[in-house]
Amino acid sequence: MNKLYKIFLAFVMACCFFVGVQPAEAGLISKEQEIEMGRETAQSLEAKYGLSQDYNLNERVNRIGQRLAAVCGRDDITYSFKVLNCNEVNALACPGGFIYVFKGLLDYMPTDTELAGVLGHEVGHVAKKHTVNAIEKQMWTSLILLAATRGQGLGLVQAAQQALFAGYSRTDERGADKEGVNNTIKAGFNPYAMLITVQKLDDLSKQGGGGSYGLFSSHPEPEERVKRVVKQLKTYDIHPDVTVADDDHASVTEGDWRFDINQSIGNTKAKYRAYMLAGSLWTVRQRGTVNPNYFVVYDNGSYAYIYYDDIQLLTLYTQDAGAWGSAGAYAGACADLLRQWAVVANENDAKAAAKPSKKGKKK
Repeated sequence: MNKLYKIFLAFVMACCFFVGVQPAEAGLISKEQEIEMGRETAQSLEAKYGLSQDYNLNERVNRIGQRLAAVCGRDDITYSFKVLNCNEVNALACPGGFIYVFKGLLDYMPTDTELAGVLGHEVGHVAKKHTVNAIEKQMWTSLILLAATRGQGLGLVQAAQQALFAGYSRTDERGADKEGVNNTIKAGFNPYAMLITVQKLDDLSKQGGGGSYGLFSSHPEPEERVKRVVKQLKTYDIHPDVTVADDDHASVTEGDWRFDINQSIGNTKAKYRAYMLAGSLWTVRQRGTVNPNYFVVYDNGSYAYIYYDDIQLLTLYTQDAGAWGSAGAYAGACADLLRQWAVVANENDAKAAAKPSKKGKKK
């Protein structure tokens, strides 16, 4: 071990301490080192689990991930998004922008809305350098790792893997949840994406599922995660509103207009379906005046999609149809109900726009 190098490191740390600079602020790990240790950690994950060979699945994950990365506030690295061929319900963010979702998570959270919530959270970890900061804090108390590698990153890779599987701190998880909400909304996804994600993780933890790392690093406080996300979403003034009666009964409302959802489908509870619809309608109105003619139905037999232009609003199934007999027939009636909402939404938005701004009001 180079004695002069150790003396130099000790001098750097002493200077940091003297001027009150923490290791993360001092930048002990360079961007190049971050990327390298992330790349090697990513290669280790791919060797252990293998990658999904489903082109469409990987393209979808990457497309959604890149939209989120573009608005996360950190553009000095290149982000990659891949699917690990493992049935575990989890996701991981390696330093340097190497982000993975497990195939089991895509089975448990199949919609783009849920996937955006997961990836928005993981992008938040990378953008805020949570793993890097954790390693730098560790260096603050022990310079053995950096001294042994002479700054070349050999030990940093091992440290990154240990930090990743040890789990993030609760503070970092809370920060990533907050970033997840902001990222999904900035990228134009359903604003309830992160809420649905943390609620589904809560469901899974109550069933005894989930790991102790990745998305589950903040275990055992999933209910607290839900409360914090709900509080953050209130600052966005999202309409229409969602009213939850129980797992199998929820409503989307605006004034006297009402859309009831009374079926849970698989592990997607009625309340999650209501959040998906309400959030999608909010996204629709962000484009301006809502055109009733843009609501269309795509009937696939046992299920049917309702779209507004290119925005998927809701999937309806035979279980939803009741007296309507088929998913397609019921979806047609629901599309008519949504056209009625368009009138209500346009009237409310016009009234809101006509109100005088409080900022310009004279005292």
